[in-house]
Amino acid sequence: MIQKLGLIIFIAAFGLFVGTLGMNDYVLTNKILEKNVKADQLVDAQKQFASMFNKNYSSLFAFAYDLTSGTNTLNNTYDAQQAWDKKYFEDTILAIVKDSANGYLVENKEIMFLLTFGLAILGAFLLIIPEVRKLAGIKNNGIYFNPAMNRKWLGVLIGTFLILFYVALYFKPQYIANWIMIVDPVSRLINGGEASRWFMYGFLYTISVLIMGIRFIIKYRHSKYQVIRTLSIMFFQTCIAFILPEIMSNLNLPSADLKNMWPLDYSFFFNYRLDKLIAGGTFGIFLLVWGIVLFVVGVPVMVYFFGKRWYCSWVCGCGGLAETLGDPFRQLSDKSLKAWKIERYLIHGVLAFAIIMTIGVLYTYFTGNYNLLGFIPTESLKSTYGFLIGSIFSGVVGTGFYPLMGNRVWCRFGCPLAAYLGIIQRFKSKFRITTNGGQCISCGNCSTHCEMGIDVRAYAQKGQDIVRSSCVGCGVCSAVCPRGVLNLENAATGTRIMIAPDILLGNEMLK
Repeated sequence: MIQKLGLIIFIAAFGLFVGTLGMNDYVLTNKILEKNVKADQLVDAQKQFASMFNKNYSSLFAFAYDLTSGTNTLNNTYDAQQAWDKKYFEDTILAIVKDSANGYLVENKEIMFLLTFGLAILGAFLLIIPEVRKLAGIKNNGIYFNPAMNRKWLGVLIGTFLILFYVALYFKPQYIANWIMIVDPVSRLINGGEASRWFMYGFLYTISVLIMGIRFIIKYRHSKYQVIRTLSIMFFQTCIAFILPEIMSNLNLPSADLKNMWPLDYSFFFNYRLDKLIAGGTFGIFLLVWGIVLFVVGVPVMVYFFGKRWYCSWVCGCGGLAETLGDPFRQLSDKSLKAWKIERYLIHGVLAFAIIMTIGVLYTYFTGNYNLLGFIPTESLKSTYGFLIGSIFSGVVGTGFYPLMGNRVWCRFGCPLAAYLGIIQRFKSKFRITTNGGQCISCGNCSTHCEMGIDVRAYAQKGQDIVRSSCVGCGVCSAVCPRGVLNLENAATGTRIMIAPDILLGNEMLK
């Protein structure tokens, strides 16, 4: 009964959230343009948008479309003139839309926040809390019969919504301006200003990790490792990735996610980032040095002692979202040999792309030359990587495909940092998952719930230790094993890959 009530509340809140896109009216004025465009853009903007002045739009989409069409025309003109510093970008267009809005949502943001996010959070808790009455761990729970968790209609619907949301967020945020307005009260509370699209994204990200993290803890409460690991994920996402950068920005300090690093943070060496850090004085230099030391020294040392799990399963925000929000979809990861081959080529290809792109960016920064080796345009490298990897792969595909391909699509196939960590883990780390093949009953729970697409059961049946560069050490395979076959352990690097001598199968047949 409680769960049904929670589902009703959640659906109602979500419906209202979608409905807020039609709540405002929009009127563009010259004063709004003066506030949001540069002085050298103003005359052109006034001419281009003259027909929109003081015209009342009742539709966000119609207003955003006309505004976007006008800025596209101006951008084409600036491209022809090579006046790229005058071009309009998404954040400017979004700011104009938000300032042009008026109506109930604009005047009652706090109420609408409570009626959407507030009720959605309440509904989610009502759905989750009754799970406490169930036995901890994985049982025969029929996940493959759930329409949301087996690529059926509900999962496809959820995936489609996530994909469309990410496309709008990255490329057309003006069309979801009303959603961004709803979190203005939270933004003002934390950093004193109105919400940007990235603040709304960070807020949604954090709330998802917190709520679904509680669900994960309830589900795996029999495992102390899983409970502590999930609390770590929740802490790093909430405090280090979301709140701390906002506070730093509010104090006029260079803001940074202290746990994020190159090459996952692919823009770390971009000229505007370096200039901002250097201009930030002592604190900015500290952030620059911290970021470099983290991936040059921190990664090899930590992976040697703890494997890549110290980052991918305990600290990383991408991994944190996958472990919590994506947990219901972990069984959808492809365990086939073909998927493994594609994974190897893709993820190491992205790492190579990131290295070449960064070399080009630094080459341009120090020499002023925009052609690496005389023929590779560094700006094109940078923009191509940002679009294909930073936006499409990590954002749209990485999260939008949870209900279609499992919860670690980005981590398996695209994350350059995971590739870097994995190379070290495979060849120079103490971490391994040991197996006791004699106790394995071949239930398949471990392979089913491995989000990284590893056929864990095949290792367990042979009594072979699992040493894979893709393994993130989440430990769920061990947590769902009914016989205690799998254990996360550290050992001397020379003794990590152990195979049981003789394992009896069937009619005492040796294999």
